[in-house]
Amino acid sequence: MTNKVLSHDNIDVPSAIFPVSTKVGRWVLLATILGSSMAFIDSTAMNVVIPVLQSELNATIPQVQWIMEAYALFMSSLMLLGGSLGDKFGRKRIFALGIVLFTGASIWCGLSPNTSQLIIARAFQGAGGALLIPGSLAIVNISFSDQRRGRAIGIWSGFTAITTTLGPILGGWLAQNHSWRLVFFINVPLALIVLGILYFRIPESKKGSGEGKLDLLGSLLVTLGLGCIVFGLIDSANIGFGHPKVIIPLIVGGLSLLGFLFHESRTSSPMMPLNLFKSKTFRGGNFITLLFWAAWSGAIFFIPFNLIQLQGYSAASAGLAFVPLVLALFIFSPWAGGLVAKYGAKLPLIAGTILASIGFFLFTLPGIGGNYWTTFFPAITVLGVGMAILIPPLTTAVMESVELKESGVASGINNTAGRIAGLLAIAVMGVFVLSTFNKSLDFELDSVELQQEVRQSIDDQRIKILLIEIPENIEYETKTYIKNAINLSFLASFRLMMLISSGLVLFCTFVVWFSIERRKAG
Repeated sequence: MTNKVLSHDNIDVPSAIFPVSTKVGRWVLLATILGSSMAFIDSTAMNVVIPVLQSELNATIPQVQWIMEAYALFMSSLMLLGGSLGDKFGRKRIFALGIVLFTGASIWCGLSPNTSQLIIARAFQGAGGALLIPGSLAIVNISFSDQRRGRAIGIWSGFTAITTTLGPILGGWLAQNHSWRLVFFINVPLALIVLGILYFRIPESKKGSGEGKLDLLGSLLVTLGLGCIVFGLIDSANIGFGHPKVIIPLIVGGLSLLGFLFHESRTSSPMMPLNLFKSKTFRGGNFITLLFWAAWSGAIFFIPFNLIQLQGYSAASAGLAFVPLVLALFIFSPWAGGLVAKYGAKLPLIAGTILASIGFFLFTLPGIGGNYWTTFFPAITVLGVGMAILIPPLTTAVMESVELKESGVASGINNTAGRIAGLLAIAVMGVFVLSTFNKSLDFELDSVELQQEVRQSIDDQRIKILLIEIPENIEYETKTYIKNAINLSFLASFRLMMLISSGLVLFCTFVVWFSIERRKAG
């Protein structure tokens, strides 16, 4: 079979016939890494910014949850559609459209005067991310030969993981020294660079002739389903699971997701072709993706609250606390990507999941106070090494398990699994945090006599957790006791979250053993 040369024409490139030049490959990696990094950075930078933003905008925990969830909701629910759009209309074209939409929404986020506008702008950001993230990985997957693809995907996944973890560092520094709003404005120069590379250096590609219908009904059903479930979970923290405002959205959401699966099994042009799940590796890889990113998203949402509002770190210091994780990803990710070509994905995945699980568990050990190097440094470092060994082989295993022409939709499914995991993890773990916090605080406060108005004031503010304002007209010893009770109650909630994250990732080890084929990539 002769090699085809990629041009700006609409083509379908079969497997093992597109060994791009090293020069073109570098441009592909640079554009896709920078482009997808915009979405990943804004996702994690907000975790450090949120405690600062909460104070500045006087937001409650559900409001800051929605600032995160609006972004994750539209990104996760539209990502499958984004992958399909790329396959149909051109991967480069849809990737570029996602960059433009994401950047415009970023400017809106930076200018938002209140939480309501910020939540809406974050939703548009998520829609842009849903177009650019699957497009970036699909472009990488189709731009390299079988011999080079595993390492290229490893580089892409490794560097996007690095930029993901750079988000808290950058967000913390900007929030402390300038403004949290600048987190959004840095996307503008990055977008201009990516668009320039796309236009001048990267050819277009699409699946076949681009024929086929778009699955708009499927996109509507999955968006409605996820949105209702997240709404119900977040509201349950305030009014309980028995309230109709919680029960009805959860039922509607569940029925919508069941309708989505039924529709996908019947439609001629599904956005999530169920036949892809016939591959055991594809099923297992996406399930591992779901579990790991649920653990990561839930943890990374609450770690900055611990560092900033409990431990007393500045926003910049909280960001810098993640430097060991970034260095571990930078050092070990390319190496881990190379392991797949030599040994297959199974063994690196087992090692990575075990280390990451230990890393999450180590977060349960620190109390209040103490030196960073003996409290959070070991946990962050071990977690970083585990992620570096886990992420590149996981991405490679999933993408290698499908035909090359299905790159866009496979990338969309895999990224959707991760985004849905993050979306639901923040909502579900938020319920656990508030429940554990309330039970612990009740236990602590019931052991001391408080005036009725003081207790009522604290009860009315429980939703703020660590930002509860203690009334001034009480004696110093009582105020100190209440503050300590609040801190200990949050610490109990935090430790439970880290145990859940550790358990989720440890379970991934068993999934790897029974689902990932033990063979070399390519």
